[in-house]
Amino acid sequence: MANDAGDADRFGVLRSKRNATRYQILVEIAERQPAVNQQEIADAIGITAQAVSDYLQDLVGQGYVDKHGRGRYEVTKEGVDWLISQTDELRSFVRHVSEDVIGQVEIETAIATTDVSEGETVTLTMRDGALRAMAGDTGSATAVAVTDAAAGTDVGIANFEGVVEYDLGTVTVVSIPQVQNGGSSVVDAGRIAEMADSHDLVAVAGAEALAAASAADLDPDVRFGSAAAVQEAAAKGLDVLLLSATDALSTHTDKLRDQNVSYEVVDVAEE
Repeated sequence: MANDAGDADRFGVLRSKRNATRYQILVEIAERQPAVNQQEIADAIGITAQAVSDYLQDLVGQGYVDKHGRGRYEVTKEGVDWLISQTDELRSFVRHVSEDVIGQVEIETAIATTDVSEGETVTLTMRDGALRAMAGDTGSATAVAVTDAAAGTDVGIANFEGVVEYDLGTVTVVSIPQVQNGGSSVVDAGRIAEMADSHDLVAVAGAEALAAASAADLDPDVRFGSAAAVQEAAAKGLDVLLLSATDALSTHTDKLRDQNVSYEVVDVAEE
């Protein structure tokens, strides 16, 4: 048994299937102790109850688990210390993958504004709510193209450096009364149409808002999932005109406020 214990110390859970299972069983025991149902552990980690029983015998023999009668087990200090050492190893590995591996190969998509060749450095900008990539290193944010692309097509980019500088959009919110309070019939459709001309997108929330847009001869850009869509559009630099039925208003303004998006609520009631 001493050799098994030495192996447990020498081979981590990422390099030994046996130790990976040992680790899972110890965690399950720690969560359930002192009353331990071997079948529940087996179901939780996808092995047989007999296999759990065999592992438990080994863990008791190694001094990682104490047995206090039938079905009663407890992780010892040595077992806890081993769990901590293996968890630290897992944590270090996850950090390495996250920061050193995924961080290097993370690929985003941009719209090429010039022809771009794979491996070429590109300058990044934000325009019309989309990330743009131009061949050359001329701006505050750059990346490396990982695909070829013709101007106007999508291009994969990675190895980002710097910050894409652009102004956040703003949201103009028009509250449309619910139908029992007059609905779209009591708002100035002409003024809504004028306001739409100075915004990049028109979004509606609720049937009354859709009717108000129709009265203003507008075809909304956003009708569904409007709270998230409006927030994201503003975050990407677009100015949004949001027509919202009063019962949906707080859902939208709360999200905008939570995301620090600038907005104003205007009154367009007919005089």
